[in-house]
Amino acid sequence: MTQQLPDHLARLIRQDVQSMQAYAVQDATGLLKLDAMENPYGLPPALQAELGRRLGALPLNRYPGERVHALADALAAHAKLPEGCALMLGNGSDELISLIAMACDVPGASILAPQPGFVMYAMSAQLQGLRFIGVDLTPEFDLDEAAMLAAIEEHRPSVIYLAYPNNPTARLWDDAVIERIVQAAPGLVVIDEAYQPFSSRSYIDRLPRHPHVLLMRTLSKFGLAGVRIGYLAGAQALIAQIDKVRPPYNVSVLNAEAGLFALEHAQEYEAQAARIREERGRLLEALSRMAGVRTWPSDANMILVRVPDADAVFRGMKQRGVLVKNVSRLHPLLANCLRLTVGTPDDNAQMLRALQECL
Repeated sequence: MTQQLPDHLARLIRQDVQSMQAYAVQDATGLLKLDAMENPYGLPPALQAELGRRLGALPLNRYPGERVHALADALAAHAKLPEGCALMLGNGSDELISLIAMACDVPGASILAPQPGFVMYAMSAQLQGLRFIGVDLTPEFDLDEAAMLAAIEEHRPSVIYLAYPNNPTARLWDDAVIERIVQAAPGLVVIDEAYQPFSSRSYIDRLPRHPHVLLMRTLSKFGLAGVRIGYLAGAQALIAQIDKVRPPYNVSVLNAEAGLFALEHAQEYEAQAARIREERGRLLEALSRMAGVRTWPSDANMILVRVPDADAVFRGMKQRGVLVKNVSRLHPLLANCLRLTVGTPDDNAQMLRALQECL
């Protein structure tokens, strides 16, 4: 339980910060952890040993230097960054979201995003003192084009976030609708491709057409959630301005080397992503046969399900050793919904058994 601040200290902390809830990470001790969309596969032992040798040889007494620049170059090559675009690194995409809000904090600025969506879009706006405008998705979790365009016209947001695909719904929205929103945007549009390794489409080839569009990715879903590397791509002139608010040495030399190592062995991670996509299909098929369970299509490594009583099912699955994410209180559209991470075949079999028993 959080202790109350003494009055003389409470006066120093913003009131809105004191009333906020911190980003919650569930305790997964002793549980099968399927709540955070992590890649369930590790590196083979030989690659683990090779990575350990490389990390052990790094000059930890020096600030990060050329290896961080080498990582940015390697990511640009891996992503096939279009000509005329540049790339900057973040300590995960969470930091990049904060940096965008900081860079765009001019009088009257606001941030707009569909809801339900990634909580950091709204949190970054609040922490930077910007207005946040949430626009509800349809009941089927598609973009409400008319509502989005009306909100853009009314509020003239500085930044619009479009997750591609979305979290926690795992939906990949209609490209024609996204293009009309991009065309209508008076400010920046950030296409968040956090789940790109599992998605059937990417926006990156369209970046040169739209100098006001940024594309954001993370290596967390690639398989490096513990390494904390995100990257932001877009027109060179735009990236150069946002890069000015990035803290120096925000990516450690250990993280950079781990990222470089992963890209050198990208085929291993691509094979893992392929297995996860295959398991996603099997999970969706198995869930479709369960009475009382509703699913939606997924282009990510998670599946959103609606059950008769999300709280009871969440507790029951946890008692059976399986931890998933109860998203039912995040937004009214998510009533009685759980988010299931796609795991290994054994993980998924255990999760399905626990879910079936709780129904």
